[in-house]
Amino acid sequence: MPVSNNQQIVLASGNLGKIKEIQALLQAYAIVPQSAFKVVEPEETGTTFVENAIIKARNAAQHCQLPAIADDSGLIVDALHGAPGVISARYAGVGASDGDNVQKLLHAMQDVPEHLRTARFVCVMVYMAHADDPCPLIAQGFWEGRILNHAIGDYGFGYDPVFWLEAQHCTSAQLAPADKNALSHRGKALSVLTQQLNALHHD
Repeated sequence: MPVSNNQQIVLASGNLGKIKEIQALLQAYAIVPQSAFKVVEPEETGTTFVENAIIKARNAAQHCQLPAIADDSGLIVDALHGAPGVISARYAGVGASDGDNVQKLLHAMQDVPEHLRTARFVCVMVYMAHADDPCPLIAQGFWEGRILNHAIGDYGFGYDPVFWLEAQHCTSAQLAPADKNALSHRGKALSVLTQQLNALHHD
């Protein structure tokens, strides 16, 4: 089902940082956070980013009777065998703050030498035209970096202050929001999703 530019699309997220980034990146569409519809967030029972994004998008589409976009994203650290992965937001426990999660990560990596501290942010974006959409649009984005042993920077959220970008010679928390959107895993996934939405719109 083609989506028109002025049609509302529900964004299945309660994360204010994510909502801000996604609204900035998808300005061509009327993006409304699911909180405007008082949607209760579903339990993320998937073991992969794709599964969790689909769970969230389907839940929002079902409650709002509108197309929905969801993202599931997180940090994959090679030295930790892919952790924190799909539990990145609750790595230090349910209700953990960004600071709690960062501290747990730094503690887990305290003995890891610099050359083995490679990591990447991953984002999977899913668009579902309706709750029973058998063929959702799926887009992925990756952002390579490495984990510092201390936090630097005041922008962003989550693990941004310890995610070092070699080419920019700074952490993602030192990038202005517009610069981060141009480089980030979420920016890359949204760019692909936007192309898919536009193709759907023009079919």
